[in-house]
Amino acid sequence: MNGGDSAPTLAEVLEVLEGAYPLRWAEDWDRPGLVVGDRRDPAHSVDRVHLAVDPTVAVVREARAAGAQLLVTHHPLLLRGASFLPSDTGKGAAVAELVRAGMSLWCGHTNVDRSSLGTVGAWIRALGLEDVRPLAAGPTEGGAAQAAHGSELIGLGVVGSLGEAGTEAASTVASLADRIAALVPATAQGVRFTGDPQRPVRRAAVCPGAGDSLLETAAASGADVFITSDLRHHPALEHLESAADERAVPALIDVAHAASEALWLPLARELLAAAMPGIAVSISEFSTDPWTGRAGPAVPDAPSARGASTGRAH
Repeated sequence: MNGGDSAPTLAEVLEVLEGAYPLRWAEDWDRPGLVVGDRRDPAHSVDRVHLAVDPTVAVVREARAAGAQLLVTHHPLLLRGASFLPSDTGKGAAVAELVRAGMSLWCGHTNVDRSSLGTVGAWIRALGLEDVRPLAAGPTEGGAAQAAHGSELIGLGVVGSLGEAGTEAASTVASLADRIAALVPATAQGVRFTGDPQRPVRRAAVCPGAGDSLLETAAASGADVFITSDLRHHPALEHLESAADERAVPALIDVAHAASEALWLPLARELLAAAMPGIAVSISEFSTDPWTGRAGPAVPDAPSARGASTGRAH
């Protein structure tokens, strides 16, 4: 790795990122890694990295305006593939903008999700979770649970007890939702929760990003609440109705997808700053949440179908 005063090369920066977030930790269907750029080019130096959740056209332009040579995002640009990339489409325009700027794009997705320095690790830190264990084990083929820079393989989501720092501030579903709303970027959705707002919470399951595929796993985890994103009507209602007593299954806290994963960005900045002192690292100021507003009353007037107060909106 570059030990002098000159800016590191793209390859050296990628060595840090892929050392902490090994690509082998990703799910089989995922597409993390270098999307645009040439890691073999020794002349491609990087003195500024820009971090964001999504590689939208606006984010790419923001990174270019910031003078970044490398854009790092959580979500892959081409996760679902593309046969054509004309510049009158969003993805095509993003690639064209990257190429014109001579800027590279690296995406870290489920390999980041499963790291102690990734999205799950950010939530462990933010909530002060203790006695943690994976919510669901992920693939372990190819290796060790330890990676570079102190990164450890955790799993898909995590279950833990709310520690001393969170005991008073997050002792109920509503107060925990309030705390989360103060931690994540604001969105039109806010932070939603189910059931009795005053239900005690001692143990939480967390899956940043879309997590309704893990509802049954969360229900069997012993958690009092499951914090995740993209909860659809039918899976959420089936979860809540799976027991006659609503306290027999975890309450749900639904956070906007991009907001739930934005907590990782400061950890990524810390990683790069510690591994490469002198490199400038900026975090996007754009919200990539698709929703920009909402209409109607903040809280429905009708009682909840399960007989509990609907609580308040955040």
